[in-house]
Amino acid sequence: MAFSILPLLMLGIGTAAAQDGASIYNRCAACHTRTGAGVPGAYPPLGSDFRALAAKPDGRRYLALAVIKGLNGPISVEGKPYRGMMPAQGGLDDASVAAVLNHVGGAIAKAGPAFKAFTDKEVAGYRAGAKALTAADVARLHEGAGGK
Repeated sequence: MAFSILPLLMLGIGTAAAQDGASIYNRCAACHTRTGAGVPGAYPPLGSDFRALAAKPDGRRYLALAVIKGLNGPISVEGKPYRGMMPAQGGLDDASVAAVLNHVGGAIAKAGPAFKAFTDKEVAGYRAGAKALTAADVARLHEGAGGK
């Protein structure tokens, strides 16, 4: 019986932790750092670019899909080029994706426009409309979404 539960536990975040964006952000901190400063030339910061994107409909879609689908290809953040790969964050349900985005928008990215929280229903809509998108497709959305 215990072995039948193990695969479910390995898939991702449990229900109680689904709303804890700070805990989920630990996945992101390995590259973007605990403060969201990123690593110059390797991993972009999660600051004013994040807030600017979160203030626009296309930007909100891009941010959610970056977590859901990952990124592969060039983007420019705060005027600096980044060309790399961000893996999709598998095992996160819509509430968990919203929670981690809300943690970044509320606790990490403090500069830029006022932050409006993501909802699980909003994330579900982005996920449903992007089944055919690849990580490369999502990276290309960054510029069109208002990334700088």
